Amino acid sequence: MRKLELHWQILIAIILAAIVGGWVFNTQAATGVEPSIAGVRFVAIFGYIGTIFLNALKMIIVPLIMSSIIVGVAGIGSGGNLGSLGGKTLLFYATTTLAAIMVGLILVNAVSPGIVDGEPARDLLALETSTEDLEELVGGKGLADVAEIFLRMVPPNVVEAAGNGEMLAIIFFAILFGYFMTHLDNEYAEPLYRFWNAVFHVMMRMTEWIMRFAPIGVFGLVAGVVAKAGYKAAGPLAVFAIVVLLALAVHAFVTLPLLLRFIGKANPLRTIQGAGKAMLTAFSTASSSATLPVTMECVEDNIGVSNKVASFVLPLGATVNMNGTALYECAAAIFLAQAYGLELTFAMQFSIVAIALLTSIGVAGVPSASLVAIAIILSAIGLPIEALGVLLVFDRILDMARTSINVWGDASCATIVARLEGETTNVAIGEPEEELA
Repeated sequence: MRKLELHWQILIAIILAAIVGGWVFNTQAATGVEPSIAGVRFVAIFGYIGTIFLNALKMIIVPLIMSSIIVGVAGIGSGGNLGSLGGKTLLFYATTTLAAIMVGLILVNAVSPGIVDGEPARDLLALETSTEDLEELVGGKGLADVAEIFLRMVPPNVVEAAGNGEMLAIIFFAILFGYFMTHLDNEYAEPLYRFWNAVFHVMMRMTEWIMRFAPIGVFGLVAGVVAKAGYKAAGPLAVFAIVVLLALAVHAFVTLPLLLRFIGKANPLRTIQGAGKAMLTAFSTASSSATLPVTMECVEDNIGVSNKVASFVLPLGATVNMNGTALYECAAAIFLAQAYGLELTFAMQFSIVAIALLTSIGVAGVPSASLVAIAIILSAIGLPIEALGVLLVFDRILDMARTSINVWGDASCATIVARLEGETTNVAIGEPEEELA
């Protein structure tokens, strides 16, 4: 019998959690007694399950970030890949990811889904940490604190920084380490690269193993939220989901088409038509890596990009270009801050943007990468990682949507880079109209 795919297991777990959590909430409301089994409250059981899952995610963050960024930077910097083609590709990916983050940041601040009737949605979402406690961690910061962000990026003791979960410092050290590895003689660089690559693969295996238990962890987290808050928690979460989908649509149908039209000299409508099969595959699988063969087929056969460009740009994009994921990470952190009633200053929002940009690269190839990345961002700005639980209610549909946008960004990049490399594609403006498969 064929095993059910993980994303369907998670979806089933969310539905069951909503049913069981709703039963606990309604039973307590009707009887005044919280349901329990063998004297242990159901809410405590849900919390226990969810905490184990979150602790497992926290456990892998530092070694995963360190190894993935070191290997990524060293791999890109070796083999002559940082020439004209590599430079244009990386510049485009960084630019579009930053643009996506800014779209998400602007919309989530404008709509404020974490505020309901002028009040933070903390109680509706059963977020237990008090605003006063969080203010001690993140409050009182202004524009001048941007300079302190850069100061924290350079730790006096990187081991201590890792122990304290100072992610900006760890990311900065990993980038430097990977970069200078490429400047060593091969006899030194090769064993270092093999070591960190081995660590990275071990962490990937560990992550895959932990994610096997994601349905159980998600059940505990979602059931705990519903058991405490009831179905009223769905209100602000639905608004947040709509805001994210709207931001993804703006990036997909405004930002990327403008870049295609004015830099790539390509017809955006025909380009998205050519990439349509890949985007639909990404939407159904929620995996950029699994969609890669389809993306390459669409970009080469339908859009007309050469294999030379596609074979470099697209595999790199499946690893580091996560427009939709970065947008979601940023929006989620701002939403949770709003729900807690925190006023995030420019300095804190700057931190969120920077970390979202870097983590979207560092953990992009990991299954359910957004869970790990959002945990990193919440840790960095002082918000409880336990708040992740409320995001899981609508995460499945948002994961499918943002993965589709990630793939659309890859295809757009390949089209633009091909143009900048002097190639003529099937979607170039002024070229004869051709039927795209």
